[in-house]
Amino acid sequence: MFVDVLFDPFEGSWSDVRAGALLAEQAGFDGVWLYDHLAGSVHGASRVLECWTTLTAIAAAVPRVSIGPLVLNVANRDPGTLAVMAATLQEVSGGRLLLGLGAGGGLDTPYAAEQVALGRAVPGAKVRRRWVEDAVARVREVWTGAAGGATGFLRPHPPPPIIIGGFGPKMAELAGRVGDGMNAPGGGHLGQLIEIARDAHARSGRDPADFVVTASSGPRGHQRLAELGVSRVIIYVRPPYADGVAQVHAALID
Repeated sequence: MFVDVLFDPFEGSWSDVRAGALLAEQAGFDGVWLYDHLAGSVHGASRVLECWTTLTAIAAAVPRVSIGPLVLNVANRDPGTLAVMAATLQEVSGGRLLLGLGAGGGLDTPYAAEQVALGRAVPGAKVRRRWVEDAVARVREVWTGAAGGATGFLRPHPPPPIIIGGFGPKMAELAGRVGDGMNAPGGGHLGQLIEIARDAHARSGRDPADFVVTASSGPRGHQRLAELGVSRVIIYVRPPYADGVAQVHAALID
């Protein structure tokens, strides 16, 4: 099982991210993830780094660790452009991208405010799930190199796995059916969500053993996640990131 860190980008700075990512690599962590948000105020912060730009900078500065968004709200970038962005980052990183996609929060969450502020609709869960499914299909189409009569779209080698945020049964089913993996919370329902996703993956004609499961955790308790079939455990780190990485690493080896 891989052990990754998640940098909370609220109130973060690039110099701090760079220092934390370099230390994470030196300490032996396998991946660095970032949340995808646009306005600091949705998390009570004064600022937030944009996810994709920061991931690209990490890829250029840190040569080994995997990188990924946890997860991209598909409403933030049109899927066709995102496909080319992902193919480009896959080339920049040398094949280290894990492409996390998700439905974003509904109007009952504080995160909807950044969408409303930018003039975007925030529909109900059913529509947002359809947006994710449509986005996955569009991304995969553009990755073939041809779409809508145009050719020459950058093709990723290899295509990064598409990991869909699955915090409930319906999103878990969608992740298994159209995705290559699922990100889920590490709580008591994790086993059920994994079962739903793997069953859907098998029904889609693919091998459930190839399905990637990422789950959030603290520095302890990884054995339970491994027994459930989690592929990558992701440990939350807030700024200053180098200090957080050092603390997590110390807890892991204690």
